[in-house]
Amino acid sequence: MNFIKKNGAGLLLCLIIAVPSWFLGQAVPVVGGPVFAILIGMGITLILTKKEPFTAGINYTSKKILQAAVVFLGFGMNLTEILAKGKQSLPIIVSTIATSLVIAFLLYKALRLKPNNAILVGVGSSICGGSAIAATAPVIDASDEEVAQSISVIFLFNVLAALIFPTLGAMLGLSNDGFGLFAGTAINDTSSVTAAAAAWDGIHASHTLEAAAIVKMTRTLAIIPITLALAIYRGRKENRSEGSSFSLKRCFPFFVLFFVLASVITTMFQLPGTVTGPLKELSKFLIIMAMAAIGLNTNIVKLIRTGGKPIFTGFCCWVGIAAVSLGMQHMLGIW
Repeated sequence: MNFIKKNGAGLLLCLIIAVPSWFLGQAVPVVGGPVFAILIGMGITLILTKKEPFTAGINYTSKKILQAAVVFLGFGMNLTEILAKGKQSLPIIVSTIATSLVIAFLLYKALRLKPNNAILVGVGSSICGGSAIAATAPVIDASDEEVAQSISVIFLFNVLAALIFPTLGAMLGLSNDGFGLFAGTAINDTSSVTAAAAAWDGIHASHTLEAAAIVKMTRTLAIIPITLALAIYRGRKENRSEGSSFSLKRCFPFFVLFFVLASVITTMFQLPGTVTGPLKELSKFLIIMAMAAIGLNTNIVKLIRTGGKPIFTGFCCWVGIAAVSLGMQHMLGIW
C-alpha cells in the first residue's frame, strides 16, 4: 500500500501517456512510440502546475520500469537462431560499432560534450537505438534529459535513413542481400530498419525484410558486452576518486544479467512465438512508458538550446556507420 501511495499517481500518469503513444507508434512506425511518449511527456510537463504528487512515480518509471523493459527484451533473443543466421554480418557489425564509438569519443574530446551524451549517442547509433540507450542509461547514471536528447538525435537520423537508404541502395547497385546487411547495420532502430527494408522489398519485389531484421537482432546482442564494459569502467573511475578498492558486485548492472538469462531461457527451451511474442510487446510498451516518464522530467526549452553538439555527433556517427557498412561489404565481396 505504501508503494501505491508513493508511486501510484506518477505510474498512472506515465501509463496514460504510454497508451496513446503505443497506438501512435503503431500508426507511424518510422517515428515510433518512444518518441511520441517523450514529446507528449515534455508537452504535459510544460502545463503541469503541481508536479510533486507525481514525482516519485515518474522517477520509478524512468529507472526501474526502464530496466524491466530491457529484461523482457531478452525473451525476443533466440541466441542460436540469431548467431546461425547473422554470423555473416558479424565483421560488419563489429566494424560499425567500433566506428561509432570511436567517432563519439573523438567528438566528446573535440567538442567538450557531456560524457553521458557522447556515450548514449555513440551506443544508440551503433547498436540498436532506443533499446541500447535504455540499457546503457542506468549503467552510467544518465539524467532523463540526457536520455531524451539522445533518443531525439537517434530518431532524427532513423527517419532520414528510412527515407533515404532505399533510394541510395538502388543508386549504388546493392543486391537484395547487400541492402539487407546495409539496413541492418547502418540503421539504428528496429522500426526504421523494418520501414527501409519493407520499402526496398516493395520496389524490388524481394524478401529483404527478414534478413535485415536478423542482422539488427545480431547487433542487439552487443548490448551485453558494452553495458558490462561501461559498468566496470565507471566502477573503477568512482573507486579511484573515492580512494576505495574496485568491487564488481557494486558496479555490476544486474538487470543486464537478467536480460542474458531471459535470452538463455528462450534459447534453451526453444520458447515458441506465442510465448515470446507477448513478452517482446510488453518490453516495447514498458520502454514507451519509461520514455513518457523521461519526457515528463525533461525541459524542452533546455533540450533545444543544448542540442547542437549531440545532433552533430549523431550525424557524424550515422555517416561513419553507413560508410563503413558499405566499405566492409565491398571488401568482403557481398556487394
